[in-house]
Amino acid sequence: MRNILAQKIQAAVAKAQAAGELSAGGDPGGIVVEVPRTASHGDWSTNAAMVLAGVERKPPRALAETIVRHLEDPEGFLAGIEIAGPGFINFTLSERWWQEVLRRIGRQGPAYGRLSLGRGRRVLLEIGSINPTGPIHVGHGRVVAVGDALARVLEAAGWEVSREYYVNDAGNQMHTLGRSVLYRYYALYGRQVEFEANLYQGDYVQTLAGQLREEAKDLYLNLPEAEAVSAIYPWAAARIMDELREDMEAFKVKFDRYFSEQGLYDRGSVNETLGDLRARGHLYEADGAVWFRSTTFGDDKDRPLVKSNGEKTYITPDLAYHRDKYQRGYDLLIDVWGADHHGYIPRLKAGLEALGLDPCRLEALLVQMVSLLRDGVPVSMSTRAGEYVTLREVLNEVGVDAARFSYLLRRFDSKLDFDLEMAKRQSNENPVYYVQYAHARISSVFKKAAEEGLAPAKLEDVPLNRLIEPEEGALIKQLASFPDVVEGAAVNLEPHRLTHYLMELAGLFHPYYNRHRFIGEDPGLTQARLFLAACIRQVVANGLGMLGVNAPETM
Repeated sequence: MRNILAQKIQAAVAKAQAAGELSAGGDPGGIVVEVPRTASHGDWSTNAAMVLAGVERKPPRALAETIVRHLEDPEGFLAGIEIAGPGFINFTLSERWWQEVLRRIGRQGPAYGRLSLGRGRRVLLEIGSINPTGPIHVGHGRVVAVGDALARVLEAAGWEVSREYYVNDAGNQMHTLGRSVLYRYYALYGRQVEFEANLYQGDYVQTLAGQLREEAKDLYLNLPEAEAVSAIYPWAAARIMDELREDMEAFKVKFDRYFSEQGLYDRGSVNETLGDLRARGHLYEADGAVWFRSTTFGDDKDRPLVKSNGEKTYITPDLAYHRDKYQRGYDLLIDVWGADHHGYIPRLKAGLEALGLDPCRLEALLVQMVSLLRDGVPVSMSTRAGEYVTLREVLNEVGVDAARFSYLLRRFDSKLDFDLEMAKRQSNENPVYYVQYAHARISSVFKKAAEEGLAPAKLEDVPLNRLIEPEEGALIKQLASFPDVVEGAAVNLEPHRLTHYLMELAGLFHPYYNRHRFIGEDPGLTQARLFLAACIRQVVANGLGMLGVNAPETM
């Protein structure tokens, strides 16, 4: 309806211009159609008259009267139009419109809420890119959940989305992984070594060392340490990546590509990127290191790209990777990373601009940390010490649906409390249960209807004018707003909007279910309420699907 009203307003302005009542200055921009904060102000409102006042040099209320005079509604979707305050135009929708909403849901089914907003434009989503140095923990899980839900929402809104995982399989952290496994391997053979605090400490390192001993026997005992580390870390990283892929599959996340950082070095892409920056005059040498003049592009200080020992800094392969992304021709790049990348984005965008690439084509979402609770009591977690809860443990305890939905309860840049006991609770206190239960309850209604021999009426025969209860009107309005919620989630890159929407819809449905009978003695009212229930069930299923959460028939 937002789009329909916007088109009607534009048509009214054009007619007023053709009649000489408004100047032919075109659309000045800034005109919005939105739901008023106060219900008494109607269903929708526009600021069109006040925006046009700056161009027309006329009082907004007079302009509002002109717009309303030329506004046409042959479909009968508008029950009332009111000019309020300084010149707002408020619209009240007719019962015919609300009935058309339900019919549209009935006709479109699983496609209801899916949009053509993206018009097939290509998006590359880099999700997580957690170092392959250990298991995915509960904090990483939120990053992945946000990224995958965003991908699903963008696909529903008409974008063509590719999901990519950047494997950080080069650099110091890989050598640290190799040493960590090697030292545990030494210990299995009784060799005394000092296991330094900066090495990876988790039980998984001990497990990898045991697997290494089974496969390689004593092969690495007499090799020089550097040679042994160089051989072990690719082996260890490959096994960790195997576990990661299994975790992603269990979490219902499918990547289109795993992109290797080491591959950038092997193909010469890192040196090519440095050469490009050098040719553009953005590099200089100082103290034996190679520096990037990032201050030229708004960074607070210049950044080293190559250390004096010849080692590349963290950002150097990252620039090469993003350069590769641009070369693949995507319309939009989105990086979904953890909050520890705060402050990193400006220097990355500075590097892209220095390479002649448009930094505005890159969006970076930094997902805040997760605090794990058990019945409100914090669960102790540490990273390098190995005292953390893995994503696999969370999935085993609460299930995939509860985990995904819980991760999306808040906006990605807000900290999140994840209560394990709450996520398992089968009560209205548990948001995912509350929403899924709405779908299951409606399914039970239709099972009962089938048992009583009630066949669904044809769409055009359902007497939707029988839906006169205030709760029914509120439910229909909520259903009508679903496409707008999908659009807002896609445009603003905020998949949590869907979780909030579904919780509100369930919050309207459950009291209605408890108060009114769906199957009664009045055949017309029964058919109308069953049709409303079918529409609610469809929208719940569509919304949960966009979040990667199941819509169960029974619970």
